[in-house]
Amino acid sequence: MSRAVIIGGGAAGMMAAICAARRGVETIIVERNDRLGKKLGITGKGRCNITNACDVEDIFLNIPTNPKFLYSAIYSFTNGDCIRFFEDLGVPTKVERGGRVFPLSDKAADVVNALKSAVEGSGVVVYRARACGIKIKNGAAAAVVTDNGEISCDAALIASGGKSYPQTGSEGDGYAIAHAAGHTITPLAPSLVPLEAHETASLSGLALKNAKLVIKDENDSEIFSDFGEMLFTHFGLSGPIVLSASSHMRSCKRYTAHIDLKSALDEKKLDARLLRDFEKYARRDASNALDDLLPGKLRPFTVKRWGIDAHKKVSQITREERVALAKLLKDMKFEIKGFRPISEAIITSGGVSVSEINAHTMESKLVRGLYFAGEVIDVDAYTGGFNLQIAFSTGHLAGINMCGERS
Repeated sequence: MSRAVIIGGGAAGMMAAICAARRGVETIIVERNDRLGKKLGITGKGRCNITNACDVEDIFLNIPTNPKFLYSAIYSFTNGDCIRFFEDLGVPTKVERGGRVFPLSDKAADVVNALKSAVEGSGVVVYRARACGIKIKNGAAAAVVTDNGEISCDAALIASGGKSYPQTGSEGDGYAIAHAAGHTITPLAPSLVPLEAHETASLSGLALKNAKLVIKDENDSEIFSDFGEMLFTHFGLSGPIVLSASSHMRSCKRYTAHIDLKSALDEKKLDARLLRDFEKYARRDASNALDDLLPGKLRPFTVKRWGIDAHKKVSQITREERVALAKLLKDMKFEIKGFRPISEAIITSGGVSVSEINAHTMESKLVRGLYFAGEVIDVDAYTGGFNLQIAFSTGHLAGINMCGERS
């Protein structure tokens, strides 16, 4: 019987192990944590956004890094296949806003436990150790080296994740192992990560539900635009649309965030709204004129940005000042200082170069019998379940090809 050794017991690793074992391959998972699926158990704020229910072709529109590389993987195990897979494991699902697919129970633990049960039921052996390298013999993977000895193999899979959430064991071991085996590692950077920005401390904790966020680069070119939820923090900006925006940004450039606080109103309608409010509060100071328009934390901040005397009576505000306020509300700017640390990112951008991996099998082009799956590869996607779909699809493709006929 052929033996496959999988480094990493996360989403990609467990999927690969299940697929390999079900095809009659002796399968071993090398996992450094005390339990499988540690990172998976905290995804989606503990709910686990398994995949996205969009059309299959739309998945690739949500993968900014090397989407074409993933065609074979995604089509061999689609989002529909993923949903059926988990429902067959006893995890019914539901679809929420934006096509996000969650377990009906809203518990990530149910997803992790279902995968663990499938791993155990398929006869996969879990070996508690930290992988350190791949022993290569005659150009092929011959063993996985761990801190507790070597495990001989006919095929090995690196599915150890990235560098985000290091507390779950994702410390970048897979990159070092792949590099030592001769693979190129493209520059690593945080992705789906909060942004650090100037002047947000006083707004910390303020959440916006229907804001429009536009990110512009140093040339004033728009590189991202979306509507949705965002959050001000003591260090800057966070929330779903901010995390998605970070996928379009590079650390070597300067960016500005432009927030439309009244995205449902065009400037004409907003001006009419301001006129009504100013008539209602004509005897108030300007500092107290925005009670009906903005949440509490935003009012003093906006008045300061507006630049008028906070004690000026509303009845004395000029048309030009009112127009200036409307423009400010439609385009509140924040200079971006940079990304939060990679340890706070949901995923890692960069990884093993896709030019060195066979897209039809996930096997290395440099070392026979060495495979890759999940976040360790130089692919990443936006929020909405797409990154887990990548993990499951690449894990599935690697698993069904390990110990089979090699390309």
